[in-house]
Formats: sequence, C-alpha cells, structure tokens
Amino acid sequence: MMTLLCLVFITLTVNSQSVLGTWKTIDDKTGVAKSIVEIYKKNGKVFGKIVEILDPEKRDLPCKFCEGDDYNKPILGLNIIKDMVKSDETYKNGTITNPENGKVYDCRLKLDDDNPDRLQVRGYVAFFYRTQYWIRQEY
Repeated sequence: MMTLLCLVFITLTVNSQSVLGTWKTIDDKTGVAKSIVEIYKKNGKVFGKIVEILDPEKRDLPCKFCEGDDYNKPILGLNIIKDMVKSDETYKNGTITNPENGKVYDCRLKLDDDNPDRLQVRGYVAFFYRTQYWIRQEY
C-alpha cells in the first residue's frame, strides 16, 4: 500500500513539473480567462492547441487573420504553439500565434519557479515581448 501511495505521489509531482497538460489562458491586459490550451509533445517537439474557448460567442470563429495553412481554420482546435524544444528549464525556438490578429511571435515557455501550476508564456519579436501566465487545469 505504501509503495502505491509513493508511486502516485511521484507521478503527480512529475506531472505538475511539466509544461505538458491543459492550461487556462489568462489575458495579461484584462485578466479574463479566454481558453483552454492542451500542450503536448509530438516527434520530440512541444505544441499547444486550443481545446476550449470560454466565450460562447467566439467558439465557432475562424482564424481569419492567420496566414498559410492556418488561414480560416476554426480557432477551436488550432495549434497556436508550434515546434518548441526544451532547453534547460525552458522551452524555446518555437512560435505562438495570436488567433485574434493572426500575428506569429517567437515563443518561450517556462514553469513559474514558485508554482509549477503556473506557466509563463512569452511571445516576442527582438527585444519586445509580452508575457501571460496560464494556470494548469485538470481536464
């Protein structure tokens, strides 16, 4: 019984210290929760797709400002985080798309040092950046 409890605790601890999983996105300007994003690994890289849109009026909208393959695709199900690679305690060298305006930014993901259930998501161009903090969800 003790072995089982230890195994469950270790599994929960490891899972809570990974960027993989589901996250509630919080707008850094308004503080409003906007969506749920699932971050997952595929072929050694990390991606994030929108699995739920919290505003019912926006659930069926297409990404009309996105370019390339993402143009006019439904925002629900859209991979907004692409090609992230782990480097030390961060994930980088990938991109994040803002589906509201279609802009694509370089991206960095990092778990909060004090709270592994809080994810720092930074989109940037050169020295200009914007940071949001997402909250881990049990989904």
